[in-house]
Amino acid sequence: LNNHNMATESKLDGFEMNGDEYVDLLRSLISEVEFLQDNPPDLVPEEDRACKHVLEFLKPYTKEEGGPLIVEQVNFEPGRGNILITYPGSSDKCVSFVGSHLDVVPASPEEWDRNPFELVVEGDKLYGRGTTDCLGHVALLSCLFKTLAEKKPDLGVTVNAVFIASEEAEAKPGVGVDGLMAAGKLEHLKAGPVFWIDCADSQPCIGTAGALMWHLKVNGFLGHSGLPHQGINAIEFGMEAVKRIQERFYTDFPAHPEEERYNFATPSTMKPTQMSVAKGGLNQIPPSATISGDIRLTPFYKVPVVTAAIERYVEEINKDVSSLPYHGPCSKYELPEKGITGSLELTWGKTHLTGVACSLESPGFTALCESIAAIKGEAKPYSICGSLPLVADLKDAGFDLQLTGFGLSSTYHALNEYCLLSDMK
Repeated sequence: LNNHNMATESKLDGFEMNGDEYVDLLRSLISEVEFLQDNPPDLVPEEDRACKHVLEFLKPYTKEEGGPLIVEQVNFEPGRGNILITYPGSSDKCVSFVGSHLDVVPASPEEWDRNPFELVVEGDKLYGRGTTDCLGHVALLSCLFKTLAEKKPDLGVTVNAVFIASEEAEAKPGVGVDGLMAAGKLEHLKAGPVFWIDCADSQPCIGTAGALMWHLKVNGFLGHSGLPHQGINAIEFGMEAVKRIQERFYTDFPAHPEEERYNFATPSTMKPTQMSVAKGGLNQIPPSATISGDIRLTPFYKVPVVTAAIERYVEEINKDVSSLPYHGPCSKYELPEKGITGSLELTWGKTHLTGVACSLESPGFTALCESIAAIKGEAKPYSICGSLPLVADLKDAGFDLQLTGFGLSSTYHALNEYCLLSDMK
């Protein structure tokens, strides 16, 4: 494969992106963004609206029109298309670009300084929802395949791209890349490295974290704040319970030695991020509360091992609530005279995302680093405790997966999202 890559690289010398064509295509895609927002059940994207612009852009270069490109739209749900593009090479080896998605996170126009549903060009900055994540990449790869079709280089490897639906939300499985995998539409990509083009900052992303959402319901007992010894304060109970769970988590799942090799900025973490309390007056001891948060898990720990451990921590607290510290002389978590004991109920979010550690021995990783170094002067592989849906599934299924992207991490899902045209070039 390395020999094929070297020959391919020489045949691509001098290829340049047409900036005007890129901006025009991106403008068309961004014009559909209002209907590509993904936050069900309120906002269900219609990815076919983006598909039509890509298909129209590439149509003159397809096999049906006498060109070299094989272009296929695949739908598992009406209106929610995926696109597969192939530029055939002369061997059974391939290089593939996957993960650039046709849906976007929601945007509120009243919160933006510019209209998020239209492309705004200000010098090198291209503003609009989806410019960085991820319609900017869809336009970029579309322009690459148009150039390949125009110049018709004789490549030793086949080049593939897959634009996917339903990346930003997983409310309905089987619509996007998971559906393509199940249908066998991606099996041919195993013949070479697969680059997931949905990261940022024009560097190799070699690791991501898993994400586990948790909810801890705290059951206390309602009482008068002037008689605190007659109630069980769910807030105090919950604070101490979460502290105990966190302490045990960090003992059992400390920083892993591989995290340094992969340049993770942080180790695995568990923390509360939200809290709700039963409605009542300020002069009442709250009888219940729910504390929610997440676990960000580096890929060197297994999700089932962690969930089993957290469940065990909660079970052991419930067996002996008096083992937790109290908040003052009247604070307590059990009322034996009333036969009442506080308790915890742990539930998990609907889905767990699994982290991924890319192979650092892959020829795809080597080629990616060498290419970035040639353009930017240096390759700086990094890992983050952000989470990407679906990528671990691809890696576990046997794909040689690498991650990169050319938007800006500082504008991901942000107000006034933008990318730089110079980065896309």
